[in-house]
Amino acid sequence: MARLKTTNTPELQDLLTPQNPQNPVTLAVERALMHGRDWSASVAEQIAVRLAGLITVDVIHAGQRLLEKDISDILQVSRAPVREALRILEQERLIEFRARRGAIVTEPDAQDLKDIYVVREALFSILLRELMEEQADALDAQFESFMPAINKAAEESAVDAYTSATFLASMAMTGLSRNRLVVDLLNSISLRTLRYVRVGLATHPALLDSSVKTWRALQRAVARRDIDAVLQTARKRIESSRDAAVRALSNNVPQAKGAASRRGTAPAKAA
Repeated sequence: MARLKTTNTPELQDLLTPQNPQNPVTLAVERALMHGRDWSASVAEQIAVRLAGLITVDVIHAGQRLLEKDISDILQVSRAPVREALRILEQERLIEFRARRGAIVTEPDAQDLKDIYVVREALFSILLRELMEEQADALDAQFESFMPAINKAAEESAVDAYTSATFLASMAMTGLSRNRLVVDLLNSISLRTLRYVRVGLATHPALLDSSVKTWRALQRAVARRDIDAVLQTARKRIESSRDAAVRALSNNVPQAKGAASRRGTAPAKAA
């Protein structure tokens, strides 16, 4: 007799879908989870990357259970690497373990998300002040490198491409820091909020216009070496991203799938 499906568990067939190396969200999640390490030989870390990607694009939803047996069965691997993969996701706070329920995809409420953004804003202020005082030229060069991708995605109204480009840009900036604690915390927080940033943009694609303007303003402030303007603009960008993410969470709207979402919804604050 076939085993009955456990309540509130995701369909895992997408784990068998060949991973598209060009998918921008997948690449962004993989880079965040790797933290500069080479995971090419680890089955557990490859499973963690696939699960994290499916969580980010909302194929696996907040509040759903991830069962070791289901994952090991679908992937035809032993439960040991699956268990290790779940521990990796727990460390990144993408899942949590609950008594008698096992691994659950994290499901923050609006206040939780606001608290996360308070920490993110504080850490980014520390990061940017350090970079402007010690590595302004390198930060300027980073903007020259990643802004073309951000501008292109905004012009094409490509939500996934834009979300990933801005996410990778933030990671590139943190990568310049000598403060590894700040780097690790920021990357982890950015990964936790990525799915909500994405759903905010997918729900209101018109946000891309106002969002890219804040990135351009940040680039100009860096070029002028105006630390106060850099910090003020970064704070505005993070607060706008917070507002869009909280709105998306409150509305509980499923994320749009696909590489690009087109314009057609009412304008709101920047993401």
